Amino acid sequence: MACEPWSDKLDAYFDGELSSDEARALQQHLRGCAACAAEGLARVQQKLVVKAAGQRFVPDPAFRARMERSIAARRPSATLASGRRSWLPVFNIATVKIATVAAVLLIGAALFLTLRRARAEQPLISELVDQHVATLASANPVDVISTDRHTVKPWFAGKIPFTFNLPELQDSPFVLVGGRVSYLSQSPGAELIFRVRQHQISVFIFQEKDVTEVRENETVRTALSFEVRNWRHNGLRYFVIGDTSAQDLEKLSELIKAAG
Repeated sequence: MACEPWSDKLDAYFDGELSSDEARALQQHLRGCAACAAEGLARVQQKLVVKAAGQRFVPDPAFRARMERSIAARRPSATLASGRRSWLPVFNIATVKIATVAAVLLIGAALFLTLRRARAEQPLISELVDQHVATLASANPVDVISTDRHTVKPWFAGKIPFTFNLPELQDSPFVLVGGRVSYLSQSPGAELIFRVRQHQISVFIFQEKDVTEVRENETVRTALSFEVRNWRHNGLRYFVIGDTSAQDLEKLSELIKAAG
């Protein structure tokens, strides 16, 4: 695979172990490769989960002290072949082993849940980002060209199995460029193109039943260098993607939500 050399360097990159030249080269690759960027995000999430678990599951000193006193009361000492030794070091080793096994199990459970969710969501977000990038690079980015929402909305009739409302953009910095039919997991939806200053924003709309992997979440997601927001409304799932500021995406999202 072309990406395998880059993928092999992800852990070293996030651990700060690459040279400056290698780090710059990998950063450049991540900006242009959705698959490696998604894998990198999964690696970061995994490291955060492990770090949090390591900080959380520290043996409780009070509990250890109680257990030490209890064992010492039952069997204060023992004479071993190598000399007279206390049971306390033996207990400490056993306690550490038990705590380590418990931590590993808990970390494993947390990682399983986190990565299962990440594997489900990241390919979908990456696919939409890829579609947005393809639209940016296309000589014909839209199939219906119009700044009039009353022209764009009717164009989708019969092409997708649902309808939607477009916002009123008067007195806003946004301009409707047009739209095209998009597909996600072989399900048809709408991709609407908006422009704000020199930036282009894609708004994807699909039926919610066709996009069950993504959590309902209105917070910012970062995929490559793009800001991504998503929410659901009236059985539809909306995704807003662009390289403009988070404030611009928030404003456009609010306008679309208000249109209902």
